[in-house]
Amino acid sequence: MGRFTGKTVVVTGGTTGIGLASAKAFAAEGAQVFVTGRRRAELDAAVEQMGGQATGVQGDVSKPDDVDHLYRTIADRGLEIDVLFANAGIAKSCPLESLTVDHIDEMLAINIRGTALTVQKALPLLKDGAAIVVTSSINGSRGAVGSSVYNATKAAVRSFGRTWAGELVGRGIRVNTVSPGPIDTPGLATLAPTPDLAADFHKQRGQAVPMRRSGRPEEVAAVVLFLASDESSYMTGAEIFVDGGAIQI
Repeated sequence: MGRFTGKTVVVTGGTTGIGLASAKAFAAEGAQVFVTGRRRAELDAAVEQMGGQATGVQGDVSKPDDVDHLYRTIADRGLEIDVLFANAGIAKSCPLESLTVDHIDEMLAINIRGTALTVQKALPLLKDGAAIVVTSSINGSRGAVGSSVYNATKAAVRSFGRTWAGELVGRGIRVNTVSPGPIDTPGLATLAPTPDLAADFHKQRGQAVPMRRSGRPEEVAAVVLFLASDESSYMTGAEIFVDGGAIQI
């Protein structure tokens, strides 16, 4: 406990699932956490769970003005960023024959543009020696049928992690990637073919991995905190799969 006492941590997409579990874990270890989310009610509920350790900043990472507002809020308090967890993203399935321009644009805007803006605009506030963690997915490393655009965006995020690690190494800033498998979050259900099939889809995804279950958000959060801490001080450009063995076995 207390690994992040006195540190300023930013978690985008921190109102549900992996983002919320990570934000709560950072707060429990002493960090002052800035959490973002698009929906005010969910954002307020998330911040309330962390007591005085968290500040909620409503916004959409795909919108430059919203990202500017996030970092202006931090700068106005005279703070610099020790840890940035660029986690905000969406997951939606759509088979190739049904792809629409709107689907493609939405996925690219949030998962790719949003991640890039989140990290780029943080640079003036990031301390030398800071840690950045980005969220990819096992789908960025395989051809999961029916989710081609989502898969491609997560492959792009993984590529971001590698490239940015090289670009920022001179400042001592480490950039690593966490790639979850099926995790018991609201986001997993959105990959089901239809809402009615979400429960069966979730069960099938869990049974398909070697450990025969879905992961918990807290299990991913533990890896995020490891990558953000001094315990991973000799790691940058790396990818850690939290997937019950799905990719490796």
